[in-house]
Amino acid sequence: MTTRSRSRPLLLVSAALVASLALGVTAGAAGIPPRGIALALLDLLPFVTVDSGLTPVEQGLLFELRVPRVLLVAMVGGLLAIAGAGYQGVFRNPLADPYLLGAAAGAGLTVTLAVVFTRGGGLTVPAVAFAGAVGGVLLSYTLGRTAGRGGGTATLILAGVAVSSFLTALQAFVQQLKVDELQRIYSWILGGVGGGWDQLRMIAPYAVLSSAVLLLHGRLLDVLSVGDEEATSLGLHAGRTRVAVLLAASLATASAVAVSGLIGFVGTVVPHAVRRLAGWSYRTVLPLSLLGGAAFLVLADLVARLALAPAELPIGVVTAFVGAPFFIAVLRATKREGV
Repeated sequence: MTTRSRSRPLLLVSAALVASLALGVTAGAAGIPPRGIALALLDLLPFVTVDSGLTPVEQGLLFELRVPRVLLVAMVGGLLAIAGAGYQGVFRNPLADPYLLGAAAGAGLTVTLAVVFTRGGGLTVPAVAFAGAVGGVLLSYTLGRTAGRGGGTATLILAGVAVSSFLTALQAFVQQLKVDELQRIYSWILGGVGGGWDQLRMIAPYAVLSSAVLLLHGRLLDVLSVGDEEATSLGLHAGRTRVAVLLAASLATASAVAVSGLIGFVGTVVPHAVRRLAGWSYRTVLPLSLLGGAAFLVLADLVARLALAPAELPIGVVTAFVGAPFFIAVLRATKREGV
């Protein structure tokens, strides 16, 4: 793929992200005038002073609720999508996903334990979520390998489903021990990004670190895709690359789950759409998944906010409506290709 042909998908996805961010900021049940929003955002630029005409209440709604929410949603979507692409590169499996491999279920269990028993918050939440995400993926991978060699996609997916179901059952058991916390836990499980600047600042370091590691491993994942023996002959340490990408993808998943709950299908839908658009090279798939995941989840959150306004749908419900049929289509295509 030439440099020019690579730049076209990047420009397209970047434009989609900018458009989704603009829609996310301007649309909402509060009905803040779009012109006032544009002027208020313009007023943030250095050496620019304009009167937005917004009331103090509208200013507060915009900068304390809507803007941080949209940015947080974009960050979560980007993390889930790039994590999904990273898992797919490690396992050479187009169906690998944080939710199919037990990463999200493991993170969900450990975060639930922290919320219920310690009321953990701040930097401890991504830490315990990371431990759970890594544990879930390792359980799935180990079970997939011991269940039978050569099982390929089916074995790995079945192992991930089994591990996810087991960890979800443990999570349900913990919930029954603390019935008074059920409403808070269920609202978290269904997925929602209602936090402000504090949550954004909390996961920003983890998001930057995990995304940077994954992006830097794009070329190595391309080499790894030809097989371990060939990759080793080309000077690549396959095991070290797998561990680095696995840990980075798990950290990205854990960071997203810690602030958003369980939001499924982003890690499957977005990387697959990116491959259709720009090819299979991970040097392209990873950055486009990061941008595309952000755009996709911002639009999903917009639907969640407006569909039943002034009530709000859980964002995980919206992504499931889109992702479940998409996943079935991907599964059928993968079966035809014999993956």
